[in-house]
Amino acid sequence: MSQWEEQSKPATALNRRSLLKAAGAAGTLAMASSSGIWGAVAQEAKPRKGGRFKIGIGAGATSDSIDPATYTNSFMEMFGKTLHGYLTGIDADGKLNGELAESWDVSKDAKTWTFKLRKGVEFHNGKSLSADDVLASINHHRGEQSKSGAKTIVDPIQDIKADGPSTVVFTLKGGNADFPYLLEDFHLAIVPSKDGKADVSGVGAGGYALENIDYGVKASAKRFDNYWKSDAAWFDSFEVLAIHDVTARTNALTTGQIHAMDRVDLKTVHLLQRNNAVEILSIAGTQFYCTAMDCAAAPLDNADVRLALKHAIDRQQLLDTLLHGHGKLGNDHPIGSTNRFFAKDLPQRAYDPDKARFHLKKAGLADLKVSLSAADAAFAGAVDAAEIYQQNAAKAGIHIDVVREPSDGYWDTVWLKKPFYMSYWLGRPTADWMFSQGYAADAAWNQGHWKNPDFNELLKAARSELDDAKRLEMYTKMQSICRDDGGEVIPVFANNVSAVSKKIGHQKIASNWDLDGFRCPERWWFAEA
Repeated sequence: MSQWEEQSKPATALNRRSLLKAAGAAGTLAMASSSGIWGAVAQEAKPRKGGRFKIGIGAGATSDSIDPATYTNSFMEMFGKTLHGYLTGIDADGKLNGELAESWDVSKDAKTWTFKLRKGVEFHNGKSLSADDVLASINHHRGEQSKSGAKTIVDPIQDIKADGPSTVVFTLKGGNADFPYLLEDFHLAIVPSKDGKADVSGVGAGGYALENIDYGVKASAKRFDNYWKSDAAWFDSFEVLAIHDVTARTNALTTGQIHAMDRVDLKTVHLLQRNNAVEILSIAGTQFYCTAMDCAAAPLDNADVRLALKHAIDRQQLLDTLLHGHGKLGNDHPIGSTNRFFAKDLPQRAYDPDKARFHLKKAGLADLKVSLSAADAAFAGAVDAAEIYQQNAAKAGIHIDVVREPSDGYWDTVWLKKPFYMSYWLGRPTADWMFSQGYAADAAWNQGHWKNPDFNELLKAARSELDDAKRLEMYTKMQSICRDDGGEVIPVFANNVSAVSKKIGHQKIASNWDLDGFRCPERWWFAEA
């Protein structure tokens, strides 16, 4: 969700529609290097300005909005990260850095965070950045009526105030050692204040200023000459196109109509890899594929039924045949192996039809019939994955009816609405962030409508705990609870696999989000004409 990828009809042509240091060091993400081909041009060329960069994205919907609170797919998330500035950012080495916030300080209980704003930052409309802009931007996501995807992130904020024109003070309801990380979320763009409210018309403080946007089709932006970073935003302009069909995206790349694409078809990536003009980037990060189960609806409200479904999927088969090795096995919780609080001693769940039958029997069932909604809008190969699941589960007496849903509007009509459906998460850089946004009882993106009191108590306690050993113990328990009681089957963690023309130069690729942390238009450049 982003994080969630809203799809519309496949495009067939391009003209179609710890604190302080601890927060930056102890919380550093473990970044995986590319397992693809690193072109010599991409590695060695010096950055230079110029050109119009075009990228094809397998997402985007007519229901999208320029309001950062509404971002739900990678089309808008990447475009927003390029238009806007954020208080903090994560670099290619996984380190937390100041962006619009030049520095910050924190109280001993981690409840009060004081951010000093960077001087000389200008919005695209000429307005200079001030504390009032930060207050309006963050408050845009707060309040009982907020529908923002970042609502669960900002709910712990008790108060936010300006201490002069260039200082912002956050007071939290409870301590949170990871708080600066949260401010990097793609929803929390800093926009100009207008009459005390956030101006969400598309004006930002990022490296590119909005030119045009045709929702679900394409969007474009041009370099902002007064961008505060002198070593970024190399292109004169860039254009992002919603090309939902992976074959169309691939053809557009190989024929030179676009310079980069996301979500490479893993079934044919070996063929694309033979193209000497193309570089394959396979980046291990936090993304995972999952099947959401509605814990409020029978029979999925029974934990033993959910366990039966978790034992009834062959994870290794999915890793081998769906991801072709571009990923790792999942263990029915959302914390990846690169996270410092990963529960490495938690037993890996394996395909076991007998155990699945055992849990069905505990639930009082001799067999089970369920309908599984799927579309490749969820992730590339989601329908194939559902059919593999169907075959696996049949050996456990579980009869899965695969319902092929339209890709167009999948995230409006299926996600959070159907009882059993294919989905995915891009993941989040910290354990608290991931759990808070997708698994807390009141989380807007709680796909399984899952509520576990023990889990929620641990979530609050771990957030304010400053002892990392104790936090690890708490997060390990939470991963175990998710694994055995949670409302998602998480069989695999998937690398972010994209393809880029070797005419494009870049440095080390970040893995906190796809497409170089959603910042490829800012970080990449034309290495040759």
